[in-house]
Amino acid sequence: MKISTRGRYALRLMMDIASHDQEGYVSLKDAAARQEISMKYLEQIAGMLSKAGMLHSGRGAQGGYRLAREPKDYTVGSILRLTEGNLAPVSCLEGPENTCRRCGECPTLDFWTGLYAAVNDYIDRFTLADLLAEQAKKQ
Repeated sequence: MKISTRGRYALRLMMDIASHDQEGYVSLKDAAARQEISMKYLEQIAGMLSKAGMLHSGRGAQGGYRLAREPKDYTVGSILRLTEGNLAPVSCLEGPENTCRRCGECPTLDFWTGLYAAVNDYIDRFTLADLLAEQAKKQ
């Protein structure tokens, strides 16, 4: 599994907004400059996050984006699943039900299922608040 730039940048944008949220709405121009990410790309990502209810947008001179909830209420997994889609390591685990005709006899299915569970457990264990705390330790 490889996380795309969209997923990585979405997480960086959410971190940037969370760390500057106390200042009010965060402009994408400022976030793009701090994160060294194209403003055009961040507009697409912010639109996706806003449409999903993760961000609130404000218009006008003091506009920009704010978190819709507290940083502790966002898991890394929720952000990555939104931007990346399903994180299943193999296609037969992508849906709610395994429809692979070989699933009953597949010798590797348990391995892939375990890997998928481990990935989901790990990314759901961390919140934006956790990442902010880690960032503060490094500064």
